Amino acid sequence: MTYNGAWKIDRNENYEKFMEQMGINVVKRKLAAHDNLKITIEQNGDKFHVKESSNFRTLEIDFTLGVSFDYSLADGTELSGSWTMEGDVLKGVFLRKDNGKQLTTTRIVQGDELIQSYNYEGVDAKRIFKRG
Repeated sequence: MTYNGAWKIDRNENYEKFMEQMGINVVKRKLAAHDNLKITIEQNGDKFHVKESSNFRTLEIDFTLGVSFDYSLADGTELSGSWTMEGDVLKGVFLRKDNGKQLTTTRIVQGDELIQSYNYEGVDAKRIFKRG
């Protein structure tokens, strides 16, 4: 499938402003901006296995499209939501457990890049990954 493979962070766009909007403190924002995140994705039909590995943690997640699950961000923010496929776009809609506000995330593969976009409270950001 299109998403299968290993992806390494290449660059961020507006990521610090997004993290600030999420309420992440300045020290954690500075660290997260240089986390050397690697994502490995294995897709089998509507089932996904994702491994996230950074300077701070390694996490493995299994999910099925359209099925809600709980997830914890690296800063400890707890979320609940699900991923769906809209054409070529993997879209995640999650609610924060602490305040009920929505975080929307999309992933799309363009050429040799995986573009992960975020929207929270009107602030957009992107993290762009390269294959390999």
